Amino acid sequence: MSTITDRLRRRGNRALTRIAVLLAAAMVTVFALPSSAMAEADFFQDCQFDNVICTFGTRAAAPQGLQCATTSAHTGATRVCIDYATDSVYVRDGDADGYGAVARVWSDNGVAWRYCANNQGEGWWVKCDFDWVEAGSHDVVGGYIINWSTKQTVGMWSWSGK
Repeated sequence: MSTITDRLRRRGNRALTRIAVLLAAAMVTVFALPSSAMAEADFFQDCQFDNVICTFGTRAAAPQGLQCATTSAHTGATRVCIDYATDSVYVRDGDADGYGAVARVWSDNGVAWRYCANNQGEGWWVKCDFDWVEAGSHDVVGGYIINWSTKQTVGMWSWSGK
């Protein structure tokens, strides 16, 4: 025969077990499942090709004195800047839409496409360091990645020989 104390202790243990399970499930949901802004390193289908470099940028201060342009709201208000002296690309996500901003530099010499993705979220700048061949033509596009096979980008500007 169990006493009232034993019954209360068992109920308490069951309640604590349920709370622990719910807490563990909540932690997995919040911390283990990636959001669209925290996509894997192979974030776009082009990244699988040998003539493509894909990288997530590291947080950076807003660049000063560089050539920059901003896409329209339709393409995420993504701001892209290029530092020709260091072959660096800066990307700012201008829209809290849940999609990561991206810039792509194309070159007709060496590696064809270089993607710099911003997975830091709206308002943050990131910087990607590349090493492209200065000779030849280059162009820049900016926008955002929707999923592994879909992006929304627009051409921004071109240059040659810098």
